[in-house]
Amino acid sequence: MLSDVMEDYLKAIYILQVEHGPPVSTSDIAEYLDKTPPTVTSMVGKLEERGLVDREKYKGVELTREGETVALEVLRHHRLLEAYLTEHLDYSWSEVHDEADTLEHHISEEFERRVADLLGNPTVDPHGDPIPSPDLEPLEEDETNRLSDHGVGERVVVTRVSDRDEEELEYLEQAGVTPGTTLEIVDVAPFGMVTVRAVETAREQSLPESVADSIRVRSAGADEPAQAEANGA
Repeated sequence: MLSDVMEDYLKAIYILQVEHGPPVSTSDIAEYLDKTPPTVTSMVGKLEERGLVDREKYKGVELTREGETVALEVLRHHRLLEAYLTEHLDYSWSEVHDEADTLEHHISEEFERRVADLLGNPTVDPHGDPIPSPDLEPLEEDETNRLSDHGVGERVVVTRVSDRDEEELEYLEQAGVTPGTTLEIVDVAPFGMVTVRAVETAREQSLPESVADSIRVRSAGADEPAQAEANGA
């Protein structure tokens, strides 16, 4: 049986693999989990002994298929719990990450199934992150990019926001920048601020570059801006 900490490591490695591709360096894992590099190296050794990761010296680690399956199961639990907490227990989207982190290790498969059924088997969590399927197939490659990668005049649709910073999520909620929002890039300042306008409400908001980096978007379809403007008229 794996410990909660081992599952946390596997989940972190999977997320980093999806974001940056394998192999994942121990320094990236340490930063993501807020651990020291020696602590990460020790844990990676234990995961390798169990056949959950493959490690290549000086390059990093990659999940084995067994390790990937465990990571996907924990990730499915986590994101279903985030959806359940927001939809049925009145948690805000800024509060659910830590709560789900605690609960994800301790729910049964029956509980998972019932939560999924209650929610209508959602495919994304409140932050727009994809929820792994019940058969735990690897997630499809993310074809979005960062808000900060776009220039003035472009229109984009928010698909995902990072769920790891509570204050940042509160800020984005107040700014009306949530998954599904169509934004127009109004200005990109040389010192890093990105100013956007929500097409539906015409509300403008300046975002620090670090926040813009954490927002994933796709280019808006030809009919989306017009539809949003009609809704806001």
